Amino acid sequence: MAAADELAFHEFEEATNLLAQTPDAATTSRSEPLTPQGHVAVAVDSGGSYGAEDEVEESDKTALLQEEKQQPGFWTFSYYQSFFDVDTSQASTLAQPCPQVLDRIRGSLLPRPGHNFVRHHLRNRPDLYGPFWICATLAFVLAISGNLTLVLAQRRDPSIHYSPQFHKVTVAGVTIYCYAWLVPLALWGFLRWRKGVRERVGPYTFLETVCIYGYSLFVFIPTVVLWLIPVPWLQWLFGALALALSAAGLVFTLWPVVREDTRLAAAVLLSVVVLLHALLALGCKFYFFQPLPPVHAAPPPQATSLPPSVLLPSTAPRPAST
Repeated sequence: MAAADELAFHEFEEATNLLAQTPDAATTSRSEPLTPQGHVAVAVDSGGSYGAEDEVEESDKTALLQEEKQQPGFWTFSYYQSFFDVDTSQASTLAQPCPQVLDRIRGSLLPRPGHNFVRHHLRNRPDLYGPFWICATLAFVLAISGNLTLVLAQRRDPSIHYSPQFHKVTVAGVTIYCYAWLVPLALWGFLRWRKGVRERVGPYTFLETVCIYGYSLFVFIPTVVLWLIPVPWLQWLFGALALALSAAGLVFTLWPVVREDTRLAAAVLLSVVVLLHALLALGCKFYFFQPLPPVHAAPPPQATSLPPSVLLPSTAPRPAST
């Protein structure tokens, strides 16, 4: 039988000290069968340690909600900055500065049936970085190549008068950027309207449409440089090849969207898309690569000779009559 001292309540010094330090602490007493004797468990509440994991999760959720609420507005620069955020993490050399943009350029240069540019290259992440610089490069290359064409023509024929035409830079920039923005806007609006008529017609977003048109213009950059070769039939061959590649990329990309529409609407839409693309290529060819007409100097005045049968009046003085 246990002694009376063993059955008496004993205060543990460690628990007493903890309670003295934290008077608001809660004490729980439990006895486990595996332990030789009961022990006192002291739960110290420091005010912020209880449920720390739950509080961390709640704070993370709150931070995410705040980030979603603090998205930049449509009129701010930060809103458009996200569209120029392209993947450059794999760039290791100067020859490969931006793999994501280069992959999309390759996709626009090699169109093939069944290979959707939006699904295989954009992957729901359209960017404005590539279209912006492609349009800017094409505008400057057009203006510079057009001036170089006149310089080369003057060397072959000195009668051709050449003066630098800086206004071509403005004309090229306005033309290219208006085409790359206004035509996709009209196409996107038309497809949105057709979606209301035909429910199965699912258009791309406006940024995806702009991205499609922007990358489709890249093939004209090397073509414009090749137009410096002064061989007319070779220039037309390069232009036709570039137009075929660019228009085929647009048709193959837009076909999955318009094939659910009526045959007439799909045929008219794709025909208009190809026609506008052809008009852009022909306009650039005729405006920027036509030499100025030669400026001929006025011929010097020449003395006119009269036929021998015409007798000139005599100017000799008559003798005075007596």
